[in-house]
Amino acid sequence: MDLGIRGKKAIVCASSKGIGKGCAAALAEAGCDLTLNARSAEVLAVTAKELRKTYGVAVNEVAGDISRPEIQEALLAACPQPDILVNNNGGPPFRDFRELDRAAILQGVTQNMVTPIELIKAVIDGMAERRFGRIVNITSLSVYQPIPGLDLSSGARAGLTAFLAGVARTVADKNVTINQLLPGKIDTDRLRGPHKPGSVETPEEAEARKKRISADIPAGRLGTSEEFGQICAFFCSVHAGYLTGQNIPIDGGHYVSAF
Repeated sequence: MDLGIRGKKAIVCASSKGIGKGCAAALAEAGCDLTLNARSAEVLAVTAKELRKTYGVAVNEVAGDISRPEIQEALLAACPQPDILVNNNGGPPFRDFRELDRAAILQGVTQNMVTPIELIKAVIDGMAERRFGRIVNITSLSVYQPIPGLDLSSGARAGLTAFLAGVARTVADKNVTINQLLPGKIDTDRLRGPHKPGSVETPEEAEARKKRISADIPAGRLGTSEEFGQICAFFCSVHAGYLTGQNIPIDGGHYVSAF
């Protein structure tokens, strides 16, 4: 399917690896020019080079923590009139809520609620004026299905969801959409968990791990960054203009709900 977005300009946050990279690759495949962001300049440069070579699109790189105002400014300077914004950022680490102090709570809310809102504020009016805009926020299945220990991440992302529910309806008539994708268990570094420095997972260990953590998923497997990215690209396409204000679990059927 031609997504109709060839030549569009897309900002993709936290896109050097994992599902962010999957989204960037799918948008590049659709012909979008990219402005990518990640904390590690080295890893980001490798990803940018790979996407340029594979898809022949222009790729800007802005390294740094996207929750910092100066990094946001640099990102928007590199792509001042984006047609597509994919908000993505790592969540707070697993931690019992009793261990959270005020500083940690404010940092988590800044990363997973305030930062996406700030970027949306910066781009949404331009999108409305140009009569095209696609904003996709990558949140988490924990918005619907809370996970003890990830309470701060769940709360901040749920706050973002509620905040944008009304905003999405104010620009729908300008062909600007705002939707959330809620990843479940996707086979990324975050799901693989911490390993000892220098340790390498054997194929047998990888298979056992995947089998263990996908046992309760109706699809019987983990998701991939590539398929997540293709779903994101569709939400950014010309075909998705009548779809806004929605929260879509990408989880292989793990979240059980009839409505």
